[in-house]
Amino acid sequence: QVQLVESGGGLVQPGGSLRLSCAASGRTLNFYTVLWFRQAPGKEREGVSCISSNDDRTYYRDSVKGRFTISRNNAKDTVYLEMNSLKPEDTAVYYCAAVQRYYDRSYGAICRPGFGRYNYDGWGQGTQVTVSS
Repeated sequence: QVQLVESGGGLVQPGGSLRLSCAASGRTLNFYTVLWFRQAPGKEREGVSCISSNDDRTYYRDSVKGRFTISRNNAKDTVYLEMNSLKPEDTAVYYCAAVQRYYDRSYGAICRPGFGRYNYDGWGQGTQVTVSS
């Protein structure tokens, strides 16, 4: 198990930017595949972006491509989700999850299009992002 902490959420106007951070308590995320999810009120949790542990390959859901960027800062043991050109429909609680592998024999690549339910090693508590004028 890994304990994750998200930060960086807040209230922003449409077109604005936020940078979310995901850090692990007491350990490095350098060898973890890290995934960002979000859940809006009344909707199911959906995968937003991920970065693979072996080669830092990334994936983005179509609705955020070109606006969001996921990255690692190995020196700070942190994974970021840079969110630009935010829209009201981006409003949600954002969660990070992590797993210390990039591939599972029965599941396939962890970071891939349509990633979702999996037995991740840990989840963060979530950070609220509200996009509103």
